[in-house]
Amino acid sequence: MSSNFYLTTPLYYVNGEPHIGHAYTTILADVLTRYHRLFGEREVHFLTGLDEHGQKVSQAAAENSKTPQEHCDEMAVLWKDVWEKLSIAYDDFIRTTEPRHEKVVMDFLNRIYEKDDVYVKKYEGWYSVYEERYFTEKDLVDGKDPISGRPVEKREETNYFFRMSKYQEWLIDYYEKNPDSVIPKFRLNEVKGFLRQPLGDLCISRPKSRLEWGIPIPWDDDYVTYVWFDALINYYSATLKPPKGKTVTWPADLHLIAKDILTTHAVYWPIMLHAAGYEPPKQIFAHGWWLDKDAAKMSKSEGNVIRPLDLADKFGADTFRYYVMREMTAGQDANFSIDGFVKRINSDLANDLGNLYSRLAKLYHQFSWGKYKQSGSKQDNFEGKLTEQLNAVRDKVKNEIEAIRPHKAIEEIMALVRELNRYIEHWEPWKSAKIKPEATGYAMLEAIDCLDWVAELLAPIMPERMKLLRQWIKNDVHIPLKGLHLFPRIDLSELQIDEQNGNDAVNHGGSTVSDEISIEDFKHLDIRVGLVIEAKKIKGADRLLSLKVDIGNEVRQIVAGIAKSYNPEDLKGKRVIVLVNLKPVKLRGALSQGMVLAAVSGKDIVLLTTDGNVEIGVEVS
Repeated sequence: MSSNFYLTTPLYYVNGEPHIGHAYTTILADVLTRYHRLFGEREVHFLTGLDEHGQKVSQAAAENSKTPQEHCDEMAVLWKDVWEKLSIAYDDFIRTTEPRHEKVVMDFLNRIYEKDDVYVKKYEGWYSVYEERYFTEKDLVDGKDPISGRPVEKREETNYFFRMSKYQEWLIDYYEKNPDSVIPKFRLNEVKGFLRQPLGDLCISRPKSRLEWGIPIPWDDDYVTYVWFDALINYYSATLKPPKGKTVTWPADLHLIAKDILTTHAVYWPIMLHAAGYEPPKQIFAHGWWLDKDAAKMSKSEGNVIRPLDLADKFGADTFRYYVMREMTAGQDANFSIDGFVKRINSDLANDLGNLYSRLAKLYHQFSWGKYKQSGSKQDNFEGKLTEQLNAVRDKVKNEIEAIRPHKAIEEIMALVRELNRYIEHWEPWKSAKIKPEATGYAMLEAIDCLDWVAELLAPIMPERMKLLRQWIKNDVHIPLKGLHLFPRIDLSELQIDEQNGNDAVNHGGSTVSDEISIEDFKHLDIRVGLVIEAKKIKGADRLLSLKVDIGNEVRQIVAGIAKSYNPEDLKGKRVIVLVNLKPVKLRGALSQGMVLAAVSGKDIVLLTTDGNVEIGVEVS
């Protein structure tokens, strides 16, 4: 057994910001890391990072008049900032542009080249710029790439190929002997199904004549390394030069990935390692996708992503972490909806856990039970049942975490919370305290101790809130703070997260007429004519523009999701209709003080304007 438990997330592609899928994988890695440390078995090392090479990065940099490295450096700051706000405590953050990685990739390439596992040939195929890979004619779906559905183009070029087919039988045999190498089991069956078909060789280069942004092929300066071949090696390269004071051993104990990159990790990667003389990873866990309420995959290309920070900024990182860990069954797809989010948080955190804390806090202060802490004695009425249950729950949580079923671990903990609530309701300590104050005091202190255990077990899921809760419980001065709401209930009517576009506004969409309102309701809306005096893009937001709008008596900053329909330069001088008394919100860090009104038809957005030269600031009624 190695001295450390080494787990990884994929290297996320640097071209966009994190979405809910990225957040889920990374939070899962963080949660598993914290649980392994809580149970104290071995030193844990958690790696994440960014994949920074390839054609899309080069193109994105050029579009923004930056060098590829400048683009990557800016994006790395963005990703690290999101992970910090989501309480992600990684041990190492590797970037494929780092010298420590580039050196290992070139050494890796030389190893397989010297074994005659690399050859050069001219190849013709259908190339997807979006996926940065070739597809055969039979791979295409309706003439488009089978993964993203994007257009492909016919290309012919000479490249280097890795003899992946040479090791097909070895990999088949390996999975027969190591059936737990890919989990859940049905994912391993998918891999085995893939391996029943002839395995082609892997193109591992791109000619510099069309792409210079990559790690050079060490024996031929006219080529760079194919981005996927380069990126996979990060898991190994990170072990050779980890952060100061860290020790990491190969092979990795656990790769956490989404199901759409299963083939690259469960076929390409172990064969690459074996060919180079290294052991394959011990285990690969492939989770499902987050789907929207219509069961469509959430992705940037589909335009239906949920921005993690929208929810985390509004309700706290801990509630977002709890929701995604509780809702996704290991290996299966999960549906995200605003309604589901609100119901889960209100039910589990506001009602069950929050009410337990509030109830104990109120009783603690009402009957001054803190004085019984000093005696150290216990009473018999509690019967030790909850303490026994705590020990059993801890063992169950440990087992579920080892099986990578955090949703089940959470349910075990929350069942205990519900049991504590039932215990208090049945016992009615507010009554028994008047008859048996001392016995009741000791019993309630044990109940508070149980809540402390619950907080410890939930800390890997909600590190900040549970840390605060445990501080209140342990600190004689502040325990527990009377009247404080641990998790306030969420009012759905005030929720301003757009499930479809990731903007801070509820999108009800559709053509159905809303419920009727009275003229008195309408009078509450302050709608005016405004003049756009400035418009600019918001960095990292494809849909958002920041507008400076003159509404007559002042200039307001308004963030609008209209960038797909309007260029900033076309908006200056345009008269628009503005809802002025909308509660201000922050979108992508920019304060939005109102809303410009628009008609939406499918993907088309048309701003509402005035007929004629109407005075700025005039009320619309």
